Amino acid sequence: MLNIPNSISLIRICLVPLVVWLIVTNHMQFAFYIFALAGLSDAVDGFIAKRFGMKTELGAYLDPIADKLLLVSIYVTLGVLGEIPSWLVILIVSRDILIILGFLLSWMMNHPLKVDPALISKINTFIQIVLAAVVLGDMGFDLGLANLRNGLIFMTGALTLLSASAYLLAWLRHMSDYENGGK
Repeated sequence: MLNIPNSISLIRICLVPLVVWLIVTNHMQFAFYIFALAGLSDAVDGFIAKRFGMKTELGAYLDPIADKLLLVSIYVTLGVLGEIPSWLVILIVSRDILIILGFLLSWMMNHPLKVDPALISKINTFIQIVLAAVVLGDMGFDLGLANLRNGLIFMTGALTLLSASAYLLAWLRHMSDYENGGK
């Protein structure tokens, strides 16, 4: 179960406190590089898992957990520093909590959901990654990207709302099926 892709996901989880510490201590260039390394590791573990038939159930959970821990930690930290608006941080964290609670509730009711992110969720995650990279890069290298940051902030907010709505609808359909006896 603890194969190469899963090990890479665990390493990405271990990078989370380091990135947060680098941001809090104003080492933005290093934070940007570690974030970029984490993003690269995400692509690498997915490629290895698919290419070499190393997909596991553990990996299906570990990979998105690693992604969410990294992104949520960065967004909360940047929100506390005032680099990302509070409303966006609250929206992102609330969406992720909603998804986790839906999975847990379904599991507790013995009608678990399959971990299968919707296309809108993949796009949302990509834009969240882009925004985090732009903010860290702008802070670390003084790139003057205020207009790009603002545009990405509103795009991320809209996509987060769409993604949350899509997950909520999928969960309601899934649970409705359960309530109707699986028909």
